[in-house]
Amino acid sequence: MHWAALAAALMLPAGTALAQDGYPNKPVRLVVQYQAGGSADALARLVGEGLSKRLGQPVLVENRSGAGGIIGTDYVAKSAPDGYTLLLTVPGPITVNLVLYKKLPYDPRTDLRMVSDVARSRTVLTVHPSVPAKNFKELIEVIRKEPGKYAMGSWGPGTQPHQAQVFMDKTYGLQTMHVAYKGEAPMTTDLMSGVIQMTIGSVTTLQPYIAAGKLRALAMAGPNRSKMLPDVTTFAEQGYKDGIYMVTAPTSIMAPAKTPDAIVERLSRDIAAVVRQPEVTKRIEEMGAEPIGNTPAEATAAYKTFLPISMELTRATGVTLD
Repeated sequence: MHWAALAAALMLPAGTALAQDGYPNKPVRLVVQYQAGGSADALARLVGEGLSKRLGQPVLVENRSGAGGIIGTDYVAKSAPDGYTLLLTVPGPITVNLVLYKKLPYDPRTDLRMVSDVARSRTVLTVHPSVPAKNFKELIEVIRKEPGKYAMGSWGPGTQPHQAQVFMDKTYGLQTMHVAYKGEAPMTTDLMSGVIQMTIGSVTTLQPYIAAGKLRALAMAGPNRSKMLPDVTTFAEQGYKDGIYMVTAPTSIMAPAKTPDAIVERLSRDIAAVVRQPEVTKRIEEMGAEPIGNTPAEATAAYKTFLPISMELTRATGVTLD
């Protein structure tokens, strides 16, 4: 390198030289904390495909499931901060787990950094057709009449459906069972077969079965209805406005905390560009989610806003895990 060029490189902000020095020159891994087939996995593969084209390198989606998202999150948190190992995460492992677990092997606030929020997923209360309820009030009445008969599935201890199950039992005097799975795909399989009777799951995963009449949607979480399920009223419209029923949060891409700024910013720009492509935007919306694609600063600000709300909701349920 010419001495003048070397001197200029040394004066660049931290990480810029790294980003310009051939990054990326090998495949990038995008880790998902849940099994293949769920909403997070589907979103990771969609974004990964577009990101691969922009980076000029394969983006390999790697499923590391288990322990409520801890295994995959910890793996990325402890990976080399070089931009080649990223995490696509739903809120639970980076917010809820801080309250649920007495001790975590990682701290998302210090071991990871935001790259971009990809999309805001929507969740819907869904039951097996054998459940004789057409709305949330009827479901509460049905469960109350037969204590211990009904089970709610989740994609891991402490996740949104688990919190909802605990909240429902405490608030309405119910007795339901919680059945935890390693992801939405196996949970949905058991819901379809009647092994479990209900869940609050992603519109992405459940909508096709709802549309086919194989499952029944009772209430939409969040402040408004979903474009993919416009006839399903929200919990709030049905008169249930507790915080646990109002939460919507983004699915985000994160990197190890010490990943250079320039690499993070490059990835953020490319992710945003992918998300804003009309065909990608359309597919995200067809998944029942809302496209975002923001900057690291915007994603970080959103996380700092959502984190205390999520933690407070978790504390309110009283769920704790070893």
